[in-house]
Amino acid sequence: MSAGDDKQYDTSEGRTLLQSAISDAQTSAFKKYQLINVGRSGVWGLIKYEIYTMLIAPLPGAAGYWLRKVLLKFLVGSCGRGVIIGRSVTMRHPHKIHLESGVAVDDYAVLDAKGEGNNGIFLGENTLIGRSTVLSCKNGDIHVGRNTNIAMSCFIQSGSSVTIGSKVLFGAYCYVIGGGDHVADRTDIPIMDQGQTIRGITIEDNVWLGADVKVTDGVTVGRDSILGAGAVVTQDVPGYSIAAGVPARIIRDRQDAEHSREP
Repeated sequence: MSAGDDKQYDTSEGRTLLQSAISDAQTSAFKKYQLINVGRSGVWGLIKYEIYTMLIAPLPGAAGYWLRKVLLKFLVGSCGRGVIIGRSVTMRHPHKIHLESGVAVDDYAVLDAKGEGNNGIFLGENTLIGRSTVLSCKNGDIHVGRNTNIAMSCFIQSGSSVTIGSKVLFGAYCYVIGGGDHVADRTDIPIMDQGQTIRGITIEDNVWLGADVKVTDGVTVGRDSILGAGAVVTQDVPGYSIAAGVPARIIRDRQDAEHSREP
């Protein structure tokens, strides 16, 4: 689903089927653990997940890197060559995590592909995910292109589709909030029980997000654009633009600057 297409949760309470199952008093704690973390029923999938999570993921040093590299292909959906996974990286629904060659994920990051009907997380070749950064699928998909660099402590959430192009630069503490907007038309019931509308986010190739940028649901950021530090992006940004402020406004066209330098 592309930005601009609306998606609504199927439940009248504004929750996905997975969230409803987790909150069901009839579902056992063991089953809830499997739903949240493994995403599949069956003993073998749970055993693989537990071995990796308890024994392999926390290992420090070169031995930890090597063991994770060797065993990761038995856990995730697909894994290319030369993938590097740091210490204590959390993976949820790992069979829906796809890592192309050269991907590097720093310590304490979270790759959460959770959802009952989604395809999960796809990281292109040579993508870098910084320390403590969270990629969270809320029954949506996250696609990241090649050679993209996402700095430390960023948060990317998808309720439908978040697509990030190639050679995109993220400063630290950026939020890409593709989890949607809560419906709030009624006052007789809590907002959290009124459902959500989700449109998705697209960030095209060669974009630079300064530190602490926030991109809200439904936005498309055009290629080769720059988002100034601290910007809150609530509307589409055309390609080759520089945008800054709260809310963000277009302050310059990068192509105009190029033309002014021509002899």
